[in-house]
Amino acid sequence: MHFFFRVCAAAAALCIGFASRADSGITDTTITLGMSAPLSGPNAAYGLDMRHTIAAYFDSVNKAGGVHGRKLALEVLDDGYETERAVANTRSLIKDKGVFALLGFYGSSPTTEAMNQVFGPAKVPLVGTISGAGTLRESLTLNANGRYMFNVRTSYADETAVIVNYLASMGIGRVAVFYQNDGFGKSGLDGINAALAQRKLEAVAIATVERNSLDVAAAVDAIAKAKPQAVIMVTLYKPTAAFIKAMKQGGNNPLFMALSPVGTEQLIRELGDVSPRGLGISQVVPYPWSAAIPVVREYQKVSAKPGVYSYYGMEAYLMARTMVEGLKRTPAKDISREQLVAALEGLGNFDLGGFKLNYGPASRQGASFVELTVLGANGKLLK
Repeated sequence: MHFFFRVCAAAAALCIGFASRADSGITDTTITLGMSAPLSGPNAAYGLDMRHTIAAYFDSVNKAGGVHGRKLALEVLDDGYETERAVANTRSLIKDKGVFALLGFYGSSPTTEAMNQVFGPAKVPLVGTISGAGTLRESLTLNANGRYMFNVRTSYADETAVIVNYLASMGIGRVAVFYQNDGFGKSGLDGINAALAQRKLEAVAIATVERNSLDVAAAVDAIAKAKPQAVIMVTLYKPTAAFIKAMKQGGNNPLFMALSPVGTEQLIRELGDVSPRGLGISQVVPYPWSAAIPVVREYQKVSAKPGVYSYYGMEAYLMARTMVEGLKRTPAKDISREQLVAALEGLGNFDLGGFKLNYGPASRQGASFVELTVLGANGKLLK
């Protein structure tokens, strides 16, 4: 009888041992992480920049000994900024590639759908997405899948409030909105409308462009007729440049304002000879060219070339740093996804070196950092 109990106890211990190592993506020598981003199509510049930065940072971590003696490996799949592909990629990364956790996703709709359909139900944490959508910041009591989403950047509501307050401080009340017809654009539109309503204002015109489209003619006509003093654009760099060019060609020169996902460097290149002077862009990470901020100096060290920095690269670095910080705070021997979630929650109010995050058992907000930048006549970014 005693022998029987000893056998059962040994079997139970063995099962516990197996359970502790049941999460895929972890071996004695590696931790494999997954990423879905646009590597092709009109928005490939964003994903390629992010992938390069994250891979370069992981390489530097590996050269320094890795995390708990394990090397970091990165699996990246191309979603072309299409929701269905991003969801399919997430499923493939978890089921086929067997990644331990996810990071560096791109876009509001793709990430929201992936959270609710795939990585949330699978209980696989995701650190960082290029999205400030409210759907990724819902109370965990409203969306249990949100427990596995750790935002790094601030919300679109915070970005748009800063932009509207800035315009109001200049006495500008006639504001139009040009937005992308998807989760990103609609989240930004909601934030703009809410910020305007707080000042008892309404947009004088609202027009849209489809995702991955440059057909801006109807939007230009609708907004030009309203004669706004300013246009807030919740769009990515190609339709934003097409819209600005068409407005200027028609003799319309309101103050143009864009949200951070537009991609500052990409937009400047896309505008070409069209003067971007006065274009305002809200930013949600520190100025990548400032050597005064410790975390920026760290990012600069892993960049491709000295002086070749970008906001997307800076944000990708912050995502990767956050993931590594969480991994370092898990047990050194048997790491599980739930332990990673607990470690990230335990960061609390954490300073990465001039960029602060806020996590907790009920908080996935990430940062609250927003600052405005303006483009000068020669395309130089001014703070």
